Amino acid sequence: MPGTIDDLIASIEVELEAAQKRLKKCGAEVQLILDKAQQDGRSNLSAEEDERVAELFAARDQARGDIAGIENKLATTNKLKVEEQEREAKQKEVRDTQTRKPSYDQVARVGQEERTYRKDQDPLGKGFLMDVSRQFLFQDVEASHRLAQHMREERVERAEYMQRAVGTGAFAGLTVPQYLTDLYAPATAALRPFADVCNRHPLPESGMSVNISRITTASGAALQASENSAVQETNMDDTLLTVNVQTAAGQQTVSRQAIDRGTGIEDVTMQDLFNRVSTVLDSTLLNQATNGLTNVANANAYTDGTPTGAELYPKILGAAAGVEAALLAMGRPSHAVMHSRRWYWLSSQMSSTWPLINWSGIPVQAGGTANANSSYASGPRGVLPCGLEVVVDNNIATNLGAGTNEDEIYVVPSSECHLWEDPNAPLFIRAEQPAAASLGVLLVAYSYFAYTFGRYTNGTQKVGGTGLVTPAF
Repeated sequence: MPGTIDDLIASIEVELEAAQKRLKKCGAEVQLILDKAQQDGRSNLSAEEDERVAELFAARDQARGDIAGIENKLATTNKLKVEEQEREAKQKEVRDTQTRKPSYDQVARVGQEERTYRKDQDPLGKGFLMDVSRQFLFQDVEASHRLAQHMREERVERAEYMQRAVGTGAFAGLTVPQYLTDLYAPATAALRPFADVCNRHPLPESGMSVNISRITTASGAALQASENSAVQETNMDDTLLTVNVQTAAGQQTVSRQAIDRGTGIEDVTMQDLFNRVSTVLDSTLLNQATNGLTNVANANAYTDGTPTGAELYPKILGAAAGVEAALLAMGRPSHAVMHSRRWYWLSSQMSSTWPLINWSGIPVQAGGTANANSSYASGPRGVLPCGLEVVVDNNIATNLGAGTNEDEIYVVPSSECHLWEDPNAPLFIRAEQPAAASLGVLLVAYSYFAYTFGRYTNGTQKVGGTGLVTPAF
Protein backbone atom coordinates (compact mmCIF):
# COMPACT_ATOMS: atom_id res chain seq x y z
CA MET A 1 0.00 0.00 0.00
CA PRO A 2 1.96 3.09 -1.21
CA GLY A 3 1.84 6.19 0.98
CA THR A 4 0.53 9.60 -0.04
CA ILE A 5 2.69 12.45 -1.33
CA ASP A 6 2.45 14.04 2.16
CA ASP A 7 3.80 10.83 3.71
CA LEU A 8 6.71 10.88 1.26
CA ILE A 9 7.47 14.54 2.07
CA ALA A 10 7.34 13.77 5.79
CA SER A 11 9.82 10.89 5.44
CA ILE A 12 12.19 13.08 3.36
CA GLU A 13 11.98 15.84 5.98
CA VAL A 14 12.89 13.30 8.68
CA GLU A 15 15.87 12.22 6.54
CA LEU A 16 16.92 15.86 6.11
CA GLU A 17 16.67 16.55 9.83
CA ALA A 18 18.85 13.52 10.57
CA ALA A 19 21.52 14.74 8.11
CA GLN A 20 21.43 18.24 9.63
CA LYS A 21 21.89 16.75 13.10
CA ARG A 22 24.92 14.78 11.88
CA LEU A 23 26.43 17.97 10.46
CA LYS A 24 25.81 19.88 13.69
CA LYS A 25 27.17 17.02 15.80
CA CYS A 26 30.43 16.90 13.80
CA GLY A 27 30.95 20.65 14.22
CA ALA A 28 30.21 20.50 17.93
CA GLU A 29 32.69 17.67 18.51
CA VAL A 30 35.45 19.50 16.60
CA GLN A 31 34.75 22.58 18.74
CA LEU A 32 34.93 20.43 21.87
CA ILE A 33 38.35 19.02 20.86
CA LEU A 34 39.72 22.52 20.13
CA ASP A 35 38.32 23.93 23.38
CA LYS A 36 39.95 21.09 25.33
CA ALA A 37 43.33 21.76 23.71
CA GLN A 38 42.97 25.48 24.48
CA GLN A 39 42.07 24.78 28.11
CA ASP A 40 45.11 22.50 28.45
CA GLY A 41 47.35 25.24 27.00
CA ARG A 42 48.49 23.00 24.13
CA SER A 43 49.56 24.65 20.85
CA ASN A 44 49.07 21.41 18.90
CA LEU A 45 46.51 18.66 18.90
CA SER A 46 47.52 15.11 19.79
CA ALA A 47 47.81 12.47 17.05
CA GLU A 48 44.55 10.90 18.16
CA GLU A 49 42.82 14.29 18.15
CA ASP A 50 44.18 15.12 14.68
CA GLU A 51 42.90 11.79 13.38
CA ARG A 52 39.50 12.33 14.99
CA VAL A 53 39.23 15.88 13.60
CA ALA A 54 40.01 14.56 10.12
CA GLU A 55 37.29 11.94 10.49
CA LEU A 56 34.83 14.58 11.66
CA PHE A 57 35.62 16.87 8.74
CA ALA A 58 35.08 13.98 6.33
CA ALA A 59 31.79 13.14 8.03
CA ARG A 60 30.81 16.82 7.93
CA ASP A 61 31.51 17.02 4.17
CA GLN A 62 29.50 13.84 3.65
CA ALA A 63 26.62 15.30 5.67
CA ARG A 64 26.70 18.50 3.63
CA GLY A 65 26.55 16.47 0.42
CA ASP A 66 23.67 14.44 1.82
CA ILE A 67 21.82 17.61 2.82
CA ALA A 68 22.20 19.08 -0.67
CA GLY A 69 20.90 15.89 -2.25
CA ILE A 70 18.01 15.55 0.20
CA GLU A 71 17.02 19.21 -0.23
CA ASN A 72 16.97 18.71 -4.00
CA LYS A 73 14.83 15.59 -3.55
CA LEU A 74 12.50 17.49 -1.21
CA ALA A 75 12.16 20.37 -3.67
CA THR A 76 11.28 17.94 -6.46
CA THR A 77 8.70 16.23 -4.26
CA ASN A 78 7.15 19.56 -3.24
CA LYS A 79 6.95 20.52 -6.89
CA LEU A 80 5.18 17.25 -7.61
CA LYS A 81 2.77 17.98 -4.75
CA VAL A 82 1.93 21.40 -6.22
CA GLU A 83 1.25 19.80 -9.58
CA GLU A 84 -0.99 17.21 -7.96
CA GLN A 85 -2.88 19.91 -6.08
CA GLU A 86 -3.42 21.84 -9.31
CA ARG A 87 -4.61 18.67 -11.04
CA GLU A 88 -6.97 17.86 -8.16
CA ALA A 89 -8.32 21.41 -8.24
CA LYS A 90 -9.13 21.07 -11.92
CA GLN A 91 -10.75 17.70 -11.28
CA LYS A 92 -12.99 19.30 -8.67
CA GLU A 93 -14.31 21.87 -11.12
CA VAL A 94 -18.02 21.20 -11.60
CA ARG A 95 -19.81 21.68 -14.88
CA ASP A 96 -23.49 21.09 -15.34
CA THR A 97 -23.93 18.24 -17.81
CA GLN A 98 -27.71 18.08 -17.38
CA THR A 99 -27.27 14.44 -16.32
CA ARG A 100 -29.37 13.14 -13.46
CA LYS A 101 -27.36 12.26 -10.33
CA PRO A 102 -27.31 8.56 -9.31
CA SER A 103 -29.35 7.42 -6.34
CA TYR A 104 -27.69 7.02 -2.90
CA ASP A 105 -27.28 3.23 -3.14
CA GLN A 106 -25.56 3.49 -6.52
CA VAL A 107 -22.70 5.73 -5.37
CA ALA A 108 -19.29 4.20 -4.63
CA ARG A 109 -17.55 5.50 -1.48
CA VAL A 110 -13.95 5.31 -0.28
CA GLY A 111 -13.11 5.15 3.45
CA GLN A 112 -9.96 4.78 5.55
CA GLU A 113 -8.20 1.45 5.14
CA GLU A 114 -7.83 -0.53 8.39
CA ARG A 115 -4.51 -1.78 9.76
CA THR A 116 -3.38 -5.26 8.75
CA TYR A 117 -3.23 -6.48 12.36
CA ARG A 118 -6.02 -5.07 14.53
CA LYS A 119 -6.93 -5.53 18.16
CA ASP A 120 -10.60 -6.18 17.36
CA GLN A 121 -9.80 -8.96 14.87
CA ASP A 122 -6.60 -10.44 16.34
CA PRO A 123 -6.62 -9.45 20.04
CA LEU A 124 -3.97 -11.96 21.19
CA GLY A 125 -1.65 -11.62 18.20
CA LYS A 126 -2.11 -15.16 16.91
CA GLY A 127 -2.44 -14.01 13.30
CA PHE A 128 0.72 -11.91 13.53
CA LEU A 129 2.74 -14.71 15.14
CA MET A 130 1.54 -17.31 12.63
CA ASP A 131 2.42 -15.01 9.73
CA VAL A 132 5.93 -14.47 11.14
CA SER A 133 6.44 -18.21 11.55
CA ARG A 134 4.96 -19.27 8.22
CA GLN A 135 6.89 -16.68 6.27
CA PHE A 136 10.26 -17.87 7.58
CA LEU A 137 9.41 -21.56 7.84
CA PHE A 138 7.37 -22.11 4.68
CA GLN A 139 8.00 -18.92 2.66
CA ASP A 140 4.22 -18.46 2.64
CA VAL A 141 3.41 -15.82 -0.01
CA GLU A 142 0.26 -14.50 1.65
CA ALA A 143 1.93 -14.25 5.06
CA SER A 144 4.86 -12.38 3.47
CA HIS A 145 2.42 -9.97 1.82
CA ARG A 146 0.59 -9.22 5.08
CA LEU A 147 3.86 -8.66 6.99
CA ALA A 148 5.22 -6.41 4.24
CA GLN A 149 2.00 -4.40 4.31
CA HIS A 150 2.23 -4.11 8.10
CA MET A 151 5.78 -2.75 7.87
CA ARG A 152 4.71 -0.21 5.22
CA GLU A 153 2.00 0.95 7.62
CA GLU A 154 4.61 1.31 10.38
CA ARG A 155 6.88 3.39 8.14
CA VAL A 156 4.03 5.71 7.22
CA GLU A 157 2.57 6.14 10.71
CA ARG A 158 5.84 6.11 12.70
CA ALA A 159 8.53 7.05 10.21
CA GLU A 160 10.72 8.81 12.79
CA TYR A 161 10.70 5.81 15.12
CA MET A 162 11.45 3.35 12.30
CA GLN A 163 14.50 5.35 11.20
CA ARG A 164 15.79 5.58 14.77
CA ALA A 165 15.37 1.88 15.44
CA VAL A 166 16.95 0.67 12.19
CA GLY A 167 19.95 2.94 12.61
CA THR A 168 20.78 1.74 16.12
CA GLY A 169 22.37 -1.60 15.31
CA ALA A 170 22.90 -4.44 12.87
CA PHE A 171 19.66 -6.27 13.61
CA ALA A 172 16.75 -6.19 11.19
CA GLY A 173 13.30 -7.29 12.21
CA LEU A 174 9.58 -6.83 12.25
CA THR A 175 7.97 -4.21 14.47
CA VAL A 176 5.53 -5.84 16.87
CA PRO A 177 2.07 -4.18 16.60
CA GLN A 178 1.77 -1.62 19.38
CA TYR A 179 -1.44 -2.99 20.87
CA LEU A 180 0.29 -6.34 21.46
CA THR A 181 3.10 -4.80 23.52
CA ASP A 182 0.50 -2.84 25.50
CA LEU A 183 -1.49 -6.03 26.05
CA TYR A 184 1.36 -8.19 27.28
CA ALA A 185 3.45 -5.69 29.28
CA PRO A 186 1.57 -6.25 32.58
CA ALA A 187 1.55 -10.07 32.37
CA THR A 188 3.02 -12.25 35.15
CA ALA A 189 6.80 -11.79 35.52
CA ALA A 190 9.21 -9.57 37.43
CA LEU A 191 8.79 -7.06 34.56
CA ARG A 192 10.10 -3.48 34.92
CA PRO A 193 8.62 -1.54 37.87
CA PHE A 194 11.76 0.53 38.46
CA ALA A 195 12.38 1.22 34.76
CA ASP A 196 8.87 2.64 34.45
CA VAL A 197 9.55 5.40 37.02
CA CYS A 198 12.89 6.42 35.50
CA ASN A 199 13.35 9.67 33.57
CA ARG A 200 12.78 8.29 30.07
CA HIS A 201 14.22 9.71 26.84
CA PRO A 202 13.98 8.65 23.17
CA LEU A 203 17.01 6.64 22.07
CA PRO A 204 19.29 8.64 19.69
CA GLU A 205 18.72 8.00 16.03
CA SER A 206 22.09 6.30 15.49
CA GLY A 207 25.20 5.06 17.24
CA MET A 208 25.85 2.62 20.05
CA SER A 209 26.50 5.14 22.85
CA VAL A 210 24.98 8.24 24.46
CA ASN A 211 27.41 11.02 25.48
CA ILE A 212 26.66 13.43 28.33
CA SER A 213 28.82 16.38 29.40
CA ARG A 214 29.29 16.57 33.20
CA ILE A 215 30.61 19.78 34.79
CA THR A 216 33.28 18.44 37.16
CA THR A 217 34.96 21.78 37.95
CA ALA A 218 32.54 24.63 38.62
CA SER A 219 33.14 28.34 38.21
CA GLY A 220 33.86 30.32 41.38
CA ALA A 221 32.77 33.45 43.17
CA ALA A 222 34.20 35.32 46.18
CA LEU A 223 34.06 38.70 47.89
CA GLN A 224 36.07 41.37 46.12
CA ALA A 225 39.02 42.33 48.32
CA SER A 226 38.84 46.03 47.40
CA GLU A 227 37.58 48.33 44.69
CA ASN A 228 39.16 47.69 41.28
CA SER A 229 40.90 44.56 42.56
CA ALA A 230 40.68 41.31 40.61
CA VAL A 231 37.58 39.23 41.23
CA GLN A 232 37.51 35.48 41.64
CA GLU A 233 37.97 33.45 38.44
CA THR A 234 37.83 29.66 38.29
CA ASN A 235 37.80 27.98 34.89
CA MET A 236 35.01 25.49 34.41
CA ASP A 237 35.84 21.98 33.18
CA ASP A 238 33.71 19.03 32.12
CA THR A 239 34.12 15.27 31.80
CA LEU A 240 32.41 13.23 29.12
CA LEU A 241 30.05 10.56 30.46
CA THR A 242 29.60 7.80 27.87
CA VAL A 243 26.58 5.51 28.22
CA ASN A 244 26.55 2.37 26.08
CA VAL A 245 23.48 1.25 24.14
CA GLN A 246 22.59 -2.33 25.07
CA THR A 247 20.23 -4.95 23.68
CA ALA A 248 17.81 -6.97 25.79
CA ALA A 249 16.75 -10.08 23.89
CA GLY A 250 15.09 -13.46 24.26
CA GLN A 251 14.36 -16.38 21.97
CA GLN A 252 12.02 -19.34 21.78
CA THR A 253 11.68 -22.22 19.31
CA VAL A 254 8.15 -22.99 18.16
CA SER A 255 7.34 -26.30 16.46
CA ARG A 256 5.47 -26.56 13.16
CA GLN A 257 2.80 -28.58 14.95
CA ALA A 258 2.24 -25.76 17.44
CA ILE A 259 1.98 -23.19 14.65
CA ASP A 260 -0.42 -25.27 12.54
CA ARG A 261 -2.54 -26.90 15.23
CA GLY A 262 -1.74 -25.19 18.51
CA THR A 263 -4.34 -23.52 20.70
CA GLY A 264 -3.16 -20.56 22.76
CA ILE A 265 0.31 -20.62 21.21
CA GLU A 266 0.25 -16.81 20.96
CA ASP A 267 -0.21 -16.56 24.76
CA VAL A 268 2.78 -18.79 25.47
CA THR A 269 5.20 -17.40 22.89
CA MET A 270 4.50 -13.68 22.71
CA GLN A 271 3.88 -13.25 26.42
CA ASP A 272 7.00 -15.12 27.45
CA LEU A 273 9.27 -13.27 25.01
CA PHE A 274 7.91 -9.83 25.87
CA ASN A 275 8.07 -10.49 29.60
CA ARG A 276 11.66 -11.75 29.52
CA VAL A 277 12.85 -8.71 27.55
CA SER A 278 11.15 -6.35 30.04
CA THR A 279 12.52 -8.26 33.01
CA VAL A 280 16.13 -8.40 31.83
CA LEU A 281 16.07 -4.64 31.05
CA ASP A 282 14.87 -3.78 34.56
CA SER A 283 17.25 -6.25 36.20
CA THR A 284 20.14 -4.72 34.25
CA LEU A 285 19.32 -1.26 35.56
CA LEU A 286 19.38 -2.57 39.12
CA ASN A 287 22.10 -5.23 39.16
CA GLN A 288 24.54 -4.79 36.27
CA ALA A 289 28.21 -4.72 37.23
CA THR A 290 29.77 -1.26 37.56
CA ASN A 291 26.81 0.81 36.30
CA GLY A 292 23.79 -0.90 37.91
CA LEU A 293 22.03 0.96 40.71
CA THR A 294 23.37 -1.42 43.39
CA ASN A 295 26.93 -0.56 42.34
CA VAL A 296 26.42 3.19 41.81
CA ALA A 297 24.32 4.09 44.86
CA ASN A 298 26.12 5.33 47.98
CA ALA A 299 25.75 2.77 50.77
CA ASN A 300 24.08 3.40 54.15
CA ALA A 301 24.54 0.47 56.53
CA TYR A 302 21.74 -0.92 58.69
CA THR A 303 23.32 -3.55 60.94
CA ASP A 304 21.00 -5.26 63.40
CA GLY A 305 20.43 -8.84 64.56
CA THR A 306 16.80 -8.11 65.48
CA PRO A 307 15.64 -5.56 62.88
CA THR A 308 12.43 -3.56 63.24
CA GLY A 309 10.58 -1.15 61.00
CA ALA A 310 11.03 1.64 63.52
CA GLU A 311 14.82 1.19 63.31
CA LEU A 312 14.90 0.88 59.52
CA TYR A 313 12.91 4.04 58.81
CA PRO A 314 15.61 6.49 60.03
CA LYS A 315 18.10 4.72 57.73
CA ILE A 316 15.81 5.45 54.79
CA LEU A 317 15.64 9.09 55.88
CA GLY A 318 19.43 9.15 56.13
CA ALA A 319 19.66 7.94 52.52
CA ALA A 320 17.16 10.62 51.46
CA ALA A 321 19.24 13.25 53.24
CA GLY A 322 22.32 12.06 51.34
CA VAL A 323 20.52 12.41 48.00
CA GLU A 324 19.40 15.97 48.77
CA ALA A 325 22.86 16.96 50.02
CA ALA A 326 24.40 15.71 46.76
CA LEU A 327 21.86 17.28 44.39
CA LEU A 328 20.70 20.40 46.25
CA ALA A 329 18.49 22.31 43.80
CA MET A 330 19.16 19.88 40.94
CA GLY A 331 16.75 17.24 42.24
CA ARG A 332 15.09 15.67 45.25
CA PRO A 333 14.66 12.12 46.54
CA SER A 334 11.33 10.90 45.15
CA HIS A 335 11.17 7.09 45.38
CA ALA A 336 12.16 4.25 47.68
CA VAL A 337 12.62 1.09 45.59
CA MET A 338 12.41 -2.17 47.53
CA HIS A 339 11.65 -5.88 47.16
CA SER A 340 8.07 -7.00 47.77
CA ARG A 341 9.18 -8.99 50.84
CA ARG A 342 10.57 -5.78 52.40
CA TRP A 343 7.38 -3.82 51.64
CA TYR A 344 5.16 -6.42 53.29
CA TRP A 345 7.54 -6.71 56.24
CA LEU A 346 7.41 -2.94 56.76
CA SER A 347 3.62 -3.12 56.53
CA SER A 348 3.62 -5.76 59.26
CA GLN A 349 5.58 -3.65 61.75
CA MET A 350 3.71 -2.06 64.68
CA SER A 351 4.82 1.00 66.64
CA SER A 352 3.44 3.29 69.34
CA THR A 353 5.83 6.08 68.31
CA TRP A 354 4.54 8.55 65.74
CA PRO A 355 6.80 10.58 63.44
CA LEU A 356 7.48 14.16 64.48
CA ILE A 357 6.86 15.34 60.91
CA ASN A 358 4.43 13.72 58.48
CA TRP A 359 3.91 14.35 54.80
CA SER A 360 0.68 16.15 54.01
CA GLY A 361 -2.29 13.79 53.81
CA ILE A 362 -0.72 10.92 55.79
CA PRO A 363 -2.44 10.16 59.15
CA VAL A 364 -0.14 10.84 62.10
CA GLN A 365 -0.91 7.41 63.57
CA ALA A 366 0.42 5.60 60.47
CA GLY A 367 3.97 4.87 59.37
CA GLY A 368 2.88 5.55 55.78
CA THR A 369 -0.01 4.79 53.45
CA ALA A 370 -0.63 2.06 50.87
CA ASN A 371 -2.37 2.55 47.54
CA ALA A 372 -5.34 0.22 47.86
CA ASN A 373 -5.85 -0.24 44.12
CA SER A 374 -2.18 -0.65 43.18
CA SER A 375 -0.70 -4.02 42.29
CA TYR A 376 2.73 -5.20 41.17
CA ALA A 377 4.21 -3.19 38.26
CA SER A 378 1.22 -0.83 38.18
CA GLY A 379 2.78 2.21 39.87
CA PRO A 380 3.81 3.22 43.42
CA ARG A 381 2.53 0.88 46.14
CA GLY A 382 2.37 3.55 48.82
CA VAL A 383 3.93 6.62 50.43
CA LEU A 384 6.29 6.74 53.44
CA PRO A 385 5.84 9.46 56.12
CA CYS A 386 8.67 11.50 54.53
CA GLY A 387 6.83 11.58 51.19
CA LEU A 388 8.92 8.98 49.35
CA GLU A 389 6.79 6.92 46.97
CA VAL A 390 7.45 3.19 47.30
CA VAL A 391 8.14 1.13 44.19
CA VAL A 392 8.09 -2.65 44.67
CA ASP A 393 10.47 -4.48 42.33
CA ASN A 394 11.33 -8.18 42.62
CA ASN A 395 14.33 -7.81 40.34
CA ILE A 396 16.18 -6.55 43.45
CA ALA A 397 18.63 -9.24 44.52
CA THR A 398 17.93 -11.15 47.75
CA ASN A 399 21.30 -12.93 47.98
CA LEU A 400 23.42 -9.97 49.07
CA GLY A 401 25.59 -9.54 52.18
CA ALA A 402 27.83 -11.89 54.11
CA GLY A 403 24.93 -14.23 54.82
CA THR A 404 23.88 -14.04 51.14
CA ASN A 405 20.24 -13.53 52.15
CA GLU A 406 19.96 -9.74 52.32
CA ASP A 407 18.14 -7.33 50.01
CA GLU A 408 18.58 -3.55 49.59
CA ILE A 409 16.41 -0.44 49.56
CA TYR A 410 17.26 2.26 47.01
CA VAL A 411 16.40 5.92 47.61
CA VAL A 412 16.50 7.73 44.29
CA PRO A 413 15.44 10.93 42.53
CA SER A 414 13.53 9.71 39.48
CA SER A 415 14.76 12.79 37.58
CA GLU A 416 18.34 11.45 37.79
CA CYS A 417 17.51 7.87 36.80
CA HIS A 418 17.94 8.26 33.06
CA LEU A 419 16.70 5.61 30.61
CA TRP A 420 16.85 5.87 26.83
CA GLU A 421 14.52 3.62 24.80
CA ASP A 422 12.87 3.54 21.41
CA PRO A 423 9.45 5.12 22.06
CA ASN A 424 5.99 3.76 21.21
CA ALA A 425 6.98 0.30 20.01
CA PRO A 426 9.87 -1.02 22.10
CA LEU A 427 10.10 -4.49 20.58
CA PHE A 428 11.13 -6.10 17.33
CA ILE A 429 10.73 -9.76 16.47
CA ARG A 430 12.56 -11.78 13.82
CA ALA A 431 12.59 -15.42 12.81
CA GLU A 432 15.68 -17.58 12.24
CA GLN A 433 15.90 -21.01 10.62
CA PRO A 434 18.53 -23.11 12.44
CA ALA A 435 15.73 -25.44 13.64
CA ALA A 436 14.15 -25.93 10.21
CA ALA A 437 15.40 -29.50 9.96
CA SER A 438 13.44 -30.38 13.10
CA LEU A 439 10.30 -28.57 11.90
CA GLY A 440 10.81 -25.63 14.21
CA VAL A 441 11.22 -21.89 13.83
CA LEU A 442 13.32 -19.77 16.21
CA LEU A 443 11.64 -16.49 17.24
CA VAL A 444 13.84 -13.74 18.69
CA ALA A 445 12.50 -10.59 20.41
CA TYR A 446 14.84 -7.71 21.22
CA SER A 447 14.86 -4.10 22.40
CA TYR A 448 17.58 -1.41 22.51
CA PHE A 449 18.19 0.75 25.59
CA ALA A 450 20.78 2.82 27.47
CA TYR A 451 20.79 4.09 31.05
CA THR A 452 22.80 5.98 33.65
CA PHE A 453 22.53 7.08 37.28
CA GLY A 454 25.97 8.71 37.23
CA ARG A 455 25.47 12.37 36.38
CA TYR A 456 26.07 13.33 40.04
CA THR A 457 28.25 11.62 42.63
CA ASN A 458 26.11 10.22 45.48
CA GLY A 459 22.97 11.26 43.59
CA THR A 460 21.44 7.90 44.49
CA GLN A 461 21.63 6.13 47.87
CA LYS A 462 20.90 2.66 49.21
CA VAL A 463 20.27 1.01 52.57
CA GLY A 464 21.74 -2.46 53.10
CA GLY A 465 23.21 -4.70 55.75
CA THR A 466 22.28 -7.44 58.21
CA GLY A 467 19.11 -5.57 59.15
CA LEU A 468 17.73 -6.49 55.71
CA VAL A 469 18.01 -10.26 55.98
CA THR A 470 15.10 -12.48 54.98
CA PRO A 471 12.20 -11.05 57.01
CA ALA A 472 10.30 -13.11 59.55
CA PHE A 473 6.55 -12.54 59.68
